Amino acid sequence: MSVTMIRAQVKDESVAEVESAAKAMFAAINEAQPPGVRYASCKLGDDATFVVLLAVEDGIENPLLALPAVREFQQNLPRWLAQPATPEPLTVVGSYNLF
Repeated sequence: MSVTMIRAQVKDESVAEVESAAKAMFAAINEAQPPGVRYASCKLGDDATFVVLLAVEDGIENPLLALPAVREFQQNLPRWLAQPATPEPLTVVGSYNLF
């Protein structure tokens, strides 16, 4: 399983729009229920930094990329971000029902 953490700081004026778009995107993901992927988005205490966790099972391509709602969200990211997002691969040392 590959696990990636993505940290993204959005413009202050875009926070509400990002949250709304993320909720719509997750609704579409929940409806589609793509197999082999775990995905979460969290907001840090500064209210402008989001941390995303993405886990994809070995041997499959990220199924989220096939969903129109995910592609639309990604297309809007450049105008929302205050600076480029930073993806970092993670090595899971231990997990209980998260990965």
